[in-house]
Amino acid sequence: MSTTRTLRIAMNGVTGRMGYRQHLVRSILPIRDQGGVELPDGSRVQVEPVLVGRNEEKLRELAKKHDVAEYTTDLDGIAGAADTDIVFDAAMTNLRPATLSRAMKAGKHIYTEKPTAETLAEAIELARLRDETGVTAGVVHDKLYLPGLVKLRRLVDEGFFGRILSLRGEFGYWVFEGETQPAQRPSWNYRKEDGGGMTTDMFCHWNYVLEGILGSVRSVSAQTVTHIPTRWDEQGKPYDATADDAAYGIFEIETPGGDPVVAQINSSWAVRVYRDELVEFQVDGTHGSAVAGLFKCVAQHRSHTPKPVWNPDLPVTDSFRDQWSEIPANADLQNGFKAQWEEFLQDVVAGRPHRFDLLSAARGVQLAELGLQSSAEGRRLAVPEITL
Repeated sequence: MSTTRTLRIAMNGVTGRMGYRQHLVRSILPIRDQGGVELPDGSRVQVEPVLVGRNEEKLRELAKKHDVAEYTTDLDGIAGAADTDIVFDAAMTNLRPATLSRAMKAGKHIYTEKPTAETLAEAIELARLRDETGVTAGVVHDKLYLPGLVKLRRLVDEGFFGRILSLRGEFGYWVFEGETQPAQRPSWNYRKEDGGGMTTDMFCHWNYVLEGILGSVRSVSAQTVTHIPTRWDEQGKPYDATADDAAYGIFEIETPGGDPVVAQINSSWAVRVYRDELVEFQVDGTHGSAVAGLFKCVAQHRSHTPKPVWNPDLPVTDSFRDQWSEIPANADLQNGFKAQWEEFLQDVVAGRPHRFDLLSAARGVQLAELGLQSSAEGRRLAVPEITL
């Protein structure tokens, strides 16, 4: 007869965009409604969310809408409660170190959005605290679980590319200023004093994507820009955008085999999309190339590569996109956030570390810091190895 264990999860920041959409609605509630996660021994682990935030009215509405029994504005109280197993955080970055530290000191497992801190020193201190307390800590690395990048990683593992030469990434979309149309992102994202900024936000993602697909980041050269200096907040009032809204980075990668790879990633909230998905990565190698988005991945092998000839006097007649083949999923690939939540819950029950931990998150914070420093000083910077 199978048994079921229930983990009580304090979910801080569920009234925000990411906390609500990806973590509550698309991850925890589906896990709850499917009866939990089945473990290797046939038993199951079920989840019991507790909604946490600062706006009691919003929490009450969400709890009623989604049939959640409990909500609270007392983060410290629920994080320290004896029956709380996991503390999840998706609130503002500048508040995160304190939240995670209190939870770990109380013996709670933690799962968190990134970046884990505004500074590398804080991020390293969190990783050290996890080692001291022995709790299971997980940091959201959602993009590595998305179908497009799962397929891309499979091509790498199967040796499809031969010797990998480079990666090119394009991310971003137009975020309205808020004057005539409401912005799609919160105003704090564009205020440096509130922890906003493209580099701070996205370089932590690019670090784990590059590590997960290619290898370790050894150097960074970046240019950060505030393209739109004035925006309008949620109350319709203009404010100075003090944080960068675009970051253009070049990264030197070292693969596990020791080969150097050049990666360049453009990130912008002031660009209009002319690509199939909001983010795309192209990997080129001696034997083949592939382009992956969040869901789709297409590839072109060396044997199928045409021989284009440059002739500016004649119009192009080749349909280059039609010369690529789509990579099949070959598996049931679910929502990336939900997939990582399920893996993390299994690690909690097994009492083992999660593969994407606070040290991995610290490397992301480090890359963001170095990216900002590189832009300010106008030079390429080495990425030192972090040791605890």
